[in-house]
Amino acid sequence: MANFTLDDVRQRTYKARDAWWTVLLVDPLASRLVKFTANRTRITPNQLTVGALILGLGAGACFAAASWPWLLAGALLYHLSFTLDCMDGKIARLKGTGSVFGAWLDYIFDRVRVLACAVALMAGQYAATGNVAYVWTALGVVFLDMLRYMDALEIYKVRAQMRTTLMDARREAEALEAAARGGAAQGAVPDAAEVDTDLRSAEGALGADPQAEEERVVGDTERANADLQAGFYKRFPWYIRIRNVLLRGRIRPHLISGIEFQMGVFIVAPVIAAAVPGAIIPVVCVSAAGMLAFELFIIYKFWLSSRDYSRSLAKLNAKIDEYRAQLPEDVVEHHVGAGAGSSG
Repeated sequence: MANFTLDDVRQRTYKARDAWWTVLLVDPLASRLVKFTANRTRITPNQLTVGALILGLGAGACFAAASWPWLLAGALLYHLSFTLDCMDGKIARLKGTGSVFGAWLDYIFDRVRVLACAVALMAGQYAATGNVAYVWTALGVVFLDMLRYMDALEIYKVRAQMRTTLMDARREAEALEAAARGGAAQGAVPDAAEVDTDLRSAEGALGADPQAEEERVVGDTERANADLQAGFYKRFPWYIRIRNVLLRGRIRPHLISGIEFQMGVFIVAPVIAAAVPGAIIPVVCVSAAGMLAFELFIIYKFWLSSRDYSRSLAKLNAKIDEYRAQLPEDVVEHHVGAGAGSSG
């Protein structure tokens, strides 16, 4: 059996930033359960994913009963289900047993759990009260959960594409600039053979030093991120201070995300409704409003990033065109255009 410590679990499995609900209310328990599971059992991440779904469906069954003891039981089961759902990823990172199929399974089962619990919770309340508003609330919960994750995935994909394009363009501009300056230092534009020798020497030296290559990639990524966030930070300089304070506790600035929305609907709302009948819809509405506010903020931030991206790329392409005009065409095409993925 393995001998992972609690520090191993924290260092290898904790995300640099996470939802505050996860950091404060899930990780303290999940980390200890991960340590026990990894050291004493052969349970796999996929088995934990299936277990999380089973507990989630159990929570839905409790919600359907609608009476206050079952609402409390459902809220507890949902929290335990989410804890297991966090454990599967931690076990995978700790043991290095993650897989593409496991990531897909986790995502699909998460959506199934939300759908089942939303239908069960609101159907139970509708059966108990006859209030058709619960039907519309169920539809709203499912729609908002779907919208949130679709939007997050698309923004993540587009931002990654923008970063890659800026990184490639900057590398191309820097390579052309170095070649052009080398020619200027000699008093003439270098020929293809001279530039070929210089570039190959530089590439060989970099390839021989993995740490230098890693530092270069990290530096390129940081500069691309800075380019994409310049407009936002210029408008909201105070945001950086708040972000840094939260990140010291591993809490991401997106305070009401899909996770907090789910917990508001399936934990907070049932618990409050157990004491205050009829509280489910108001609590769900508050949770939805909070999530939508943060989603609109993220969309606004993304819009500013898209404008910064266009400006930065235009400047880099102007530099690329300027340096290309100073160098032999075969040097540009062979060494820079093909190697960096020319931005055109």
